Parts: sequence; C-alpha cells; structure tokens
Amino acid sequence: MALIAALIGGLISAYIAPTYLYGNIIPVPEIYQGNGGNNQQINITTKDDITAVTAVAKKAMESVVGITTVQTVDYFFWGPRKEQGVGSGVIVDSKGYILTNSHVVADGEADRITVLFANGTKKEGRVLWNDPALDLAIVKVNATNLPVADLGNSDNLQVGELAVAIGNPLGLEFQRTVTSGVISGLNRTIRVDANNVIEDLIQTDASINPGNSGGPLLNSNGEVIGINTAKIQSAEGLGFAIPINTAKPIIEQVIEKGRFKTVYIGIAAVEVEKYESALGIDLKADEGVIIIEVSPNSPADYAGIRPGDIVTKLNGEKVISMNHLRRMLYEYRPGDKATLEIVRNGKTMEVEITFRESPDNY
Repeated sequence: MALIAALIGGLISAYIAPTYLYGNIIPVPEIYQGNGGNNQQINITTKDDITAVTAVAKKAMESVVGITTVQTVDYFFWGPRKEQGVGSGVIVDSKGYILTNSHVVADGEADRITVLFANGTKKEGRVLWNDPALDLAIVKVNATNLPVADLGNSDNLQVGELAVAIGNPLGLEFQRTVTSGVISGLNRTIRVDANNVIEDLIQTDASINPGNSGGPLLNSNGEVIGINTAKIQSAEGLGFAIPINTAKPIIEQVIEKGRFKTVYIGIAAVEVEKYESALGIDLKADEGVIIIEVSPNSPADYAGIRPGDIVTKLNGEKVISMNHLRRMLYEYRPGDKATLEIVRNGKTMEVEITFRESPDNY
C-alpha cells in the first residue's frame, strides 16, 4: 500500500500539478513564468532572405540557358584538337537574343554553339557580337516567345544588398544552380590574363564556379544586375560580374540593327610600361599608351595626333591600357567630341577629337 501511494503521489506532482494545480489552486512558481521570470519572451521570425531567394529563382529560372561549344584548337605538337566548353547565358529578348560572356563562346571562334533551354529543348546559336575586352557576347537562336529576364539598374547598387546567381557550375549536370550572397564591393578591377584587365566589376560572395560564366546576377526583385564573369581561383567568396548597364546599349543596338559598332580614334598604340620595358627607355609619363601609328583620315589624324604622342586621359579619365581605352569608347556615339590629354616631347597638352563610327580598328 505504501508503494502504491508513493507512485500515485509522484504522478500527481509530475503531471497534474504543473498543468492544473499551478495557476488554479497553487500559485505558479516564478521559474514557470519563463526564463527565470527576469527576461522578456524572445520571438524568432524567419525572414526574409530565404523567401526572397526562392522568389527570385522562380522568377528568373526559365530565362537562364546553358551554352555548350565546340572549338578547334591548334596545338603546336599535336595539331588541331576539338575542345568542348560550357557556360551560361540569359535571354534578353523573346526573339532569341541571349547575353553571355565572350569567353563562353570562345571569343567568337567557336565552331558550334548549342543553347539548352529550361524546358529541355536545344537550339543552335550564332554569335552576333562579342568583345573580349568587355567579356560580353550576344548569341542569337532561331526561336520566338522565349521567357525574357527583367533587366535592373546596376548604377543603383549598394554594398550589402542581396545578390542571387543562377548558372551551370562545373557543367550541365548541375544546370541552373542557385547561389546567394550579397554585393561585396563595387567598381572592382581584376586581371583575367596577361593581356586583359576588366574594370568596374560587381563583387559578390554568391558562389560562382566554372560554368556560371555568362549567367545572371540578380537583385531581390529578380532583375538582372550583372553577368557573372570570373572568380578568383585562390580565394573563396570572391566572384565578379559585369554591370548590366554596360550591356544595355549594346543589346538595344544589336536587336535593332543586328550589329553593334563603337566609335574609334584611329591609332595603333601600346602601354607605356610595356614600351619602356621592351626598349629599355624611360618615357616622360607614368601611365597611358604611346602611339605607334595613326590611321590616315581617322579622327586621330584630323585631330593632329602623331606617332610618339602618349595618350594619358580621355575627357579627364586616366587611360591605363588599350583595352581600357577601348572600353571607354563605348560611352560615345558618332559625332561626339572629347578631349584627349597627351604628352608630346615631354610636354602635356590637350587636343579635341570628333569620333566616327568604327571601321573595326582603333
């Protein structure tokens, strides 16, 4: 009987007292009033990046494509070999215009380009325009009524805001992978190879891997704010994208006219540092490009520019290299005037130049 009474008493104190007696008959002990009775109740609310990333992915996913290429590469010892490449792209017009990286399409040298859409269909693509200096290209496929991505305004970006990348990291077996992070920095400059420096890039910690190239970087509204282009291989969380505003005027002109041509100056030039190193001389300029040749009847010719002049600035902006100067020309249209700062015989002077449409030289 004593044992039974002890068991019943234990059950009452363990289960009935906390749920019925306390607070009704017996006052609630202080410890039951939450966290010792001294701290306020803590509410945890999930928000909002997970929801935003999901919404962005749903909105933009169908406008992202996979791009595969076949390119013939001539090796000195083994002769020509067929090499395959893979990347991503984003549909910018329903009639089959796709924006991607120039290096994804082998800088226009690919023998065959195949575009894979979200619904599983494949189309042959052709390059309408590309520029390795910008690392951008526009590919056209024979299709209509394609799902088009919304283009945002990359000039309004702020460090810390949400960034979502969609692409095909490491190949099509991982196609349309979604990664997210933040905008880590703006106006970044990186060297992608011995001859090419890309400037004014968006930096993000959203994971970007080989195969992501050419895919979109999106904001929290699902708008394309950049085209993913490169990752620093020796570091984690350092991805880069080309601002979409760089591509907008090019997209518009290619869709309207089927081509894009920038203005030109009409010079052959080389970076000051390379020139000094090759000839073992010291020029009277720390940076810029020294002109080797001026094309007859070119804007440079009419402006009185001569071989040996060193171009240091264009409309007040420093000229770092020929690739840099080439990118700067995308801001101008035929008939626009600009001021070139040059160094001639050790003296700095300014000349006015009037741009004309490029006949595919600079």
